[in-house]
Amino acid sequence: MTPQAVAGTWSRRHLLDVDELSRGELEALLDQAVALRECRAAGTLGEVAALHGQAVGLAFYEGSTRTRVSFELAARELGATVVNLEVAGSSVPKGESLADTLRTLERTGIGTVVLRHPASGAPYLAARATGLRIVNGGDGTHAHPTQALTDALTLREVIGPLDGRRIAIVGDVTHSRVARSGIHAFSTLGARIVVAGPPAWVGGFGRWPGVVVAPSLREALDGADAVMALRVQLERAAGGGVSSLGEYTAGWGLTEERMAWAAPGAVLMHPGPTNEGVELTAELTASPRSLIGRQVANGVAVRMAVFSSLAS
Repeated sequence: MTPQAVAGTWSRRHLLDVDELSRGELEALLDQAVALRECRAAGTLGEVAALHGQAVGLAFYEGSTRTRVSFELAARELGATVVNLEVAGSSVPKGESLADTLRTLERTGIGTVVLRHPASGAPYLAARATGLRIVNGGDGTHAHPTQALTDALTLREVIGPLDGRRIAIVGDVTHSRVARSGIHAFSTLGARIVVAGPPAWVGGFGRWPGVVVAPSLREALDGADAVMALRVQLERAAGGGVSSLGEYTAGWGLTEERMAWAAPGAVLMHPGPTNEGVELTAELTASPRSLIGRQVANGVAVRMAVFSSLAS
């Protein structure tokens, strides 16, 4: 793949969620991620340098390892200067508002900000209140668009086109921004979605177009080509959905034996970090069917594609 082949093909100023993207736009971003990954492997990204001379800010109001590191690597690979906002050491604890913080970053010359925030909708506020390009790095329980793109790319590369494929999403769906964005992306790419978990954690998803709520783990996994386990998010008061983690694991935890209910060769995904022994066993995490490591690796390429497209 030549550097000239990875020029941005997507004309949007922000990436706030994947529900605003058409199938063509989703596929273009995934194709661009593959092209940029090939350039990175060949050592030719310097010829692309879509962010050369630009400054990218990472404003993470919540902790992160995978998302923050992959965004930072992606920006640096494309030639940007990266500024990490240390929220705890900034003026935020003094009462500075989100809009004021971001305007300060804008006035220093930063042009793009990746924002992770505990409040659902915060990136939309940022897009309205500033002239920055905003990339949503995860907002509350609402959306995580680049994780959805990463997961879609991973699935497409392993099981092929998603048209007609059955994808089961199991666990704490209600509190999961990954699940919401994933449902949008996978559905747009033609997949059939089934969600399952304790009733308090799947409430309302039966009203989503094309989404089926399964009453049991066995019915959710039946015929599934891919299974995504979700982290039990205790920091978002998820514990109210079950009486104990042990109860959750007994009813909904994934094991090799239970994965046998899925289609032959079904793959396993998890957005991380995993609670091994709760959502899934350690053996399953390390098994050949696990795509968890590949999801992490694909995150850099996808985030390069997003940056490159926003800069074009």
